[in-house]
Amino acid sequence: MDKPIRESESVQIAEGEMPISEDAALIRQSDRQIDVTSQRAYTVYILLPLIFLLVTLLGGLRLAAPDNAFIFGKPALVCLVFAAISIFLFFRSGLLLVDGWLGETMSNVQNAANLAVLLTLFTATVQVYNCLLPEQGLPFWVLGFCFFWTLWTNIFADFDARRLLKSLTALFGLAFVVKYLVLANLTAGSEASWWQRIIENPGKEAFTWLLDLPGYSAGTGYIQFFTLSLYLIGLLLLPRKAN
Repeated sequence: MDKPIRESESVQIAEGEMPISEDAALIRQSDRQIDVTSQRAYTVYILLPLIFLLVTLLGGLRLAAPDNAFIFGKPALVCLVFAAISIFLFFRSGLLLVDGWLGETMSNVQNAANLAVLLTLFTATVQVYNCLLPEQGLPFWVLGFCFFWTLWTNIFADFDARRLLKSLTALFGLAFVVKYLVLANLTAGSEASWWQRIIENPGKEAFTWLLDLPGYSAGTGYIQFFTLSLYLIGLLLLPRKAN
């Protein structure tokens, strides 16, 4: 009789160990889910707003040519239009999901927090167009038309989030080269007098007068390159769903 009892006890012990191991696996899985959720919340509600707010601050920063004084340029009205179209393209391409950021299933606090993150994304996008568009003159209208034409055609194009990011990266990169490498080298920005600049470099002074562009210090290009790179990093970190 002892032997069958021992076998039944071993069976009971073996059966009793299985739920314990399953519970441990469930606990470990729940811990991993909590870690992923907390890391996602940190990225969405802390890291991304900081990135987009920094882009908003630096996007309007310019350095004056004579003394590197800080100048903050306000965005033109067309920058807000371009930013609104860009946000629409983010949702249309699937880069962002509407029901993943705003919806009736979420609490009012979640909707408000998600809306605040989207607002920082909008302001950062406005300032990106502000830093890439020339301030005035013929280059402003030419480059602005290129922006408008590209965004308008993308509204009716069939593409996904990856293609949209590639298109925006190429568009922003070309605009940066045109403004801070081509046009900046054609603009006279020095401490010399107007007559002295004409004598030393009449061609650059003529382009400055024809293009009607202000002269900024070379440090402006470095700041805006960092701003544009930071904005693209923020887009790569941006999840489709907030939760």
